[in-house]
Amino acid sequence: MKITLSDTAAPANWGADALLSSSDECFAIHLQSSEDRLKRIQQAARRISLLGVPEVSLSGSAWSMEDQWSFTLGYLKVKNCGHIHWAESADAPRLQQRLQVHEWVRAMTHATPQDQSPLKLAEDSVEFLLGIAPGDISHELICGDALLEQGWVGVHAVGRGSDRPPVMLRLEYCPEECRDDPVAAVLVGKGLIYDSGGYSLKKTESMFLMKTDMGGAATAVGALASAIQAGLRKRIVLILCCAENLVSGRAYKNGDILHYRNGVSVEIANTDAEGRVVLADGLIMAGETGAPLVIDAATLTGAAMIALGADYNAVFALDRTLQQRALDYAQQENEGHWPLPLERFHQQKCPSLFADTCNSRPAPGGGPGGACNAAGFLSRFAPNDGNGWLHFDLSGSFHDADTHLYAGGASGLGIRTIARTLLEELQPQNH
Repeated sequence: MKITLSDTAAPANWGADALLSSSDECFAIHLQSSEDRLKRIQQAARRISLLGVPEVSLSGSAWSMEDQWSFTLGYLKVKNCGHIHWAESADAPRLQQRLQVHEWVRAMTHATPQDQSPLKLAEDSVEFLLGIAPGDISHELICGDALLEQGWVGVHAVGRGSDRPPVMLRLEYCPEECRDDPVAAVLVGKGLIYDSGGYSLKKTESMFLMKTDMGGAATAVGALASAIQAGLRKRIVLILCCAENLVSGRAYKNGDILHYRNGVSVEIANTDAEGRVVLADGLIMAGETGAPLVIDAATLTGAAMIALGADYNAVFALDRTLQQRALDYAQQENEGHWPLPLERFHQQKCPSLFADTCNSRPAPGGGPGGACNAAGFLSRFAPNDGNGWLHFDLSGSFHDADTHLYAGGASGLGIRTIARTLLEELQPQNH
């Protein structure tokens, strides 16, 4: 089925404001104005996808690269996904690369709990990046009790309740010409393969989609892959904090106190606030590299989703200048991201009688300001006193049902913004 773009209104019999018309094995998408052009294309693609059209060809010279990608985002779905033929242009190879990354992130996020494990997520990430940059990837896996022996108490605590051991992946992308360079940036991803809430047990409806709680890890991998495909030639470290948060006689408990490598002690007020517990280890490891830019990505809080819905990811930073640049990159990449407040006083919002801080408040969702308090907790572990650090709370990375723009499932929101941030902050002359 051919798909064309039209700047004119649909024929009268389709309705003056009709988004689509069809004739002779062809759909026309009627834009009528440049306002919301990309959203109209994506919405039209959703309608075509819902009609069960198995194969489409984007036809004509009007298709820009962004037009084609917006159509792709609307056309893709989880089951019986159709095939897209790109418009004839120089953009086709780059679009295919982008689709490769997007589909890998979606496949990882949709993997079922019985098929995924902390170790498998880490190994699949290594394999994928080796395919993107063969010869430039090295890695280390720290598994099970070896985490505790090295002082990575957060990942170990959260994952010790599962029969499948927790894992930290430290992967390095280092092109040959960068072998003697310092690490330029670190990406940290939350890889909770499944999150039952632990002893702070979730309700069934909240637990049902918790196989997607590794979306931060998948997004971080996808962002690095995308940046490499776009020409990034800098030494980058990727850290994935992978675990299953389950209930057992070995599981960590409310009231436990963890002593992190950086000297911060944390009392566990809520075992369901586990994402920040594992990310703390990742941020400490990131700081030990000396990198001036550290970005973490996590499906961290329901509070961010309550604030922003699934249309935006939340962006937190103490470094306001870097935060604004990242938001500018998001706008340039046509991704929805929005700033939420983070001040140093947020570090004190989860007080403890017995430790430096609690990991949350013992209240549903962490109580008022839950997303800000979670970011405040993480800022205790961010290197360089928070300078050069960005925290992405991925409230828009997954849809639990079809929308007018996306099929249900992983959206990939955040991949392009984080990749663009790497490219612009590290190689601005090329972009």
